[in-house]
Amino acid sequence: MDNLDHDYPRSLLAAHAPPCLSLYQPTHPAHPEKQQDVIRFRNLAKSLETSLQQNHGKRDVDHLLAPLHELADDHSFWNRVLHGLAVLRNPDHVHVYRLPRSVPELAVVAGSFHTKPLLRIQQSADRFQILALSRTRARLFEGNRDALADVELAAEVPTTASDATGPEARDAERSTRVYGASTAEGTTRHGTGGEQRMDDNEAERFFRAVDRAVTDHHSRPSGLPLLLAALPENRHLFRKVTNNPLLLDAALDVHPDDLSPDQLRERAWHAIQPSYLARLAALLDTIHAAAARNAGSLDLADIARAAQQGRVATLLIDADRHVAGQLDPATGAISLAPAPNPAIADLLDDVGEVVLRAGGEVVVVPSARMPSDSGVAAAYRY
Repeated sequence: MDNLDHDYPRSLLAAHAPPCLSLYQPTHPAHPEKQQDVIRFRNLAKSLETSLQQNHGKRDVDHLLAPLHELADDHSFWNRVLHGLAVLRNPDHVHVYRLPRSVPELAVVAGSFHTKPLLRIQQSADRFQILALSRTRARLFEGNRDALADVELAAEVPTTASDATGPEARDAERSTRVYGASTAEGTTRHGTGGEQRMDDNEAERFFRAVDRAVTDHHSRPSGLPLLLAALPENRHLFRKVTNNPLLLDAALDVHPDDLSPDQLRERAWHAIQPSYLARLAALLDTIHAAAARNAGSLDLADIARAAQQGRVATLLIDADRHVAGQLDPATGAISLAPAPNPAIADLLDDVGEVVLRAGGEVVVVPSARMPSDSGVAAAYRY
């Protein structure tokens, strides 16, 4: 499975040999809705086949679609889907991404990959990760205010204490017993004193290994804030050893297995929201200050030209707007279309991709937080 945090934007926004196939669909982690996912995927693949047959021979079509047919037959894959799916295929590569957010259904054959849905997911300001940690297990979640999903961990991340400290640690958490009354949010867990303290050295080695691997392979590539969900004694021990610059001061003092995924998401968003609002406020202050000294703009045409010149340092995009039209890649000039075309022509996303290719920052924010009604706002490098 490909890693979107690793691939986007550099790999996916680079030039690729055509034809480029882009398939997106909403998926469903639970029954009964998920039973239709494979059927919808096969229908989208058939749509791609019909498009390819107009300009390509059977051998080329069969080569391009072979990975998609294999994916359709992979029952283990469909048992582990999240809320959305993206498949990008050209003659040289195939990328498959499980997405934490639903995406509109789409199947496009073009000269480049259609990456606008990925821009929406990767650049949204409300995304966060949760490190769910006990003395014998580590899991990573990613989500936002609306949805939460398991992250497929890099091979270097130890998921159990025995991965980091040896087989003797497999019994470490037997020293934790459960007592106390059950509540709507789960059961209160406490350590057992002396036996718990005997395992601190093993736990510390495990936490160090988890911290190092999560920082290197997930936090730094994604740039997302990280929230720790752990019992208080484990939270204090982890904070002693962590070097993750994206770990938030806020935390969830709970054994992560005591919460359902939806409860975990709700608790996490409550803890994350203040830092989210603070980040948005700082971005807006930057934009307003830049516009006041003519080093930024709220106008789409001006920002598009600045983006083509590589001048945009920070770009805000309205998450709920769609501006139909075309962007001239040579000049940055825009031309508006008379009607929206969500499949291929959203100027806001096109400008965002140009900014990302030039090394600028793009942040997708809700309409209510945007400082303009143009759909964009920017601060320039010069």
